[in-house]
Amino acid sequence: MNSLIFLGIDLGTSGVRGSAIDLQGNELASMSIPLPQIQLAADWQHAACNVIGQLCDQVETDAIQAIAIDGTSSSVMLCDGGGEPCSPVLMYNDQSCTEEAEIVSRYAPENSAARSASASLPKVLSLLKSCPDAAHICHQSDWIAGLLCDRFDISDENNCLKLGYDPITRDWPQWLHDLNIDTALLPQVYPPGEGIRTVNGRIADQLGLPHHCRIVAGTTDSIAAFIATGANEIGEAVTSLGSTLVLKLISAKPVFSSELGVYSHRLGDTWLAGGASNSGGSVLLKYFDLERIHEMTPQLDPESPTGLDYYPLPAAGERFPLNDPELQPKLDPRPDDELMFFQGMLEGIATIEACGYQVLTQLGAPAVIKVLTAGGGSNNPGWRKIREQRLGVPVEIAEHSEASYGAALLARRAFD
Repeated sequence: MNSLIFLGIDLGTSGVRGSAIDLQGNELASMSIPLPQIQLAADWQHAACNVIGQLCDQVETDAIQAIAIDGTSSSVMLCDGGGEPCSPVLMYNDQSCTEEAEIVSRYAPENSAARSASASLPKVLSLLKSCPDAAHICHQSDWIAGLLCDRFDISDENNCLKLGYDPITRDWPQWLHDLNIDTALLPQVYPPGEGIRTVNGRIADQLGLPHHCRIVAGTTDSIAAFIATGANEIGEAVTSLGSTLVLKLISAKPVFSSELGVYSHRLGDTWLAGGASNSGGSVLLKYFDLERIHEMTPQLDPESPTGLDYYPLPAAGERFPLNDPELQPKLDPRPDDELMFFQGMLEGIATIEACGYQVLTQLGAPAVIKVLTAGGGSNNPGWRKIREQRLGVPVEIAEHSEASYGAALLARRAFD
């Protein structure tokens, strides 16, 4: 049993990464291939197949039991009955479908994640105008999984949230029918980590996979990254300190607030509630380059708060924990001491983080008991201490935070 191997494939914003792990969660191999800035479905296929093939070269292939795939949320296209793309790809950050989003908003419940112009459902309505004979709606990870197991009518509960899927009833809601969506287009939805089908024999031979390898239902890239951290108890949370500040908290029940962009993904027997602030690393890089940040980091003095009451934003507008598109950055008064200014900004971001978790609790999620940290800002001990002071709970660096590692853990889940 110790020789069993599981693969996770992450279709990220700028590249495809793969991880191979054993039954104990040890990472045996990893590799990545970049994607072009403007992506086609063929780019995903080429990169994903190369990553899988190269992982197979690094491990004992007969021991590979399962593969799970994650992809960027709401990257979607339409396919024909054989899985051939019959529409362009609309990526996760495409917000062009505003007219379709307004139509969806007439039918969808107020807290539905499908109402945004960047969500899957408005994109699908737009694509159907020029591709009325499509047979399948495929998210990014759905399509790659379909290529591997020769089924293009499949998806998972996390990717389908922004397509209108109801994670509470675990079904497609009636209001989708009112939109005149052909229900035959909608995928069969699996819980993340549930086995779907063995890999297609011809594809297995091409990539070097064993014929017994199963394709397991995947997830979105951000949820795969959460899974990678190992957080699994009610009240445990993960803060991603990247260009923006992203919070996710394990809850016993779902919480929603469309106004604040708070949605809950079903994950096993629990829920993952989260929100994202516009504050984060991007505002730091507006004032300091990375070299200067690295120089100042050891000089931080968490035991001597600056008293500066900042709300650091890279530009006007905030979405969570406040919803105010006109909110102006608050970075005054600015002291002459550059280190004091830097620490004040970090204190401000930490305060936003603490407020974010308080808002999730006010919406019905549990109080946070521990925060794991991922992203570029996680390796900053001074900032971690400042955040512990604001949050009032332990803050730890996640040992793993790569989405591909989280996807591999999902693949392993099918054998738990």
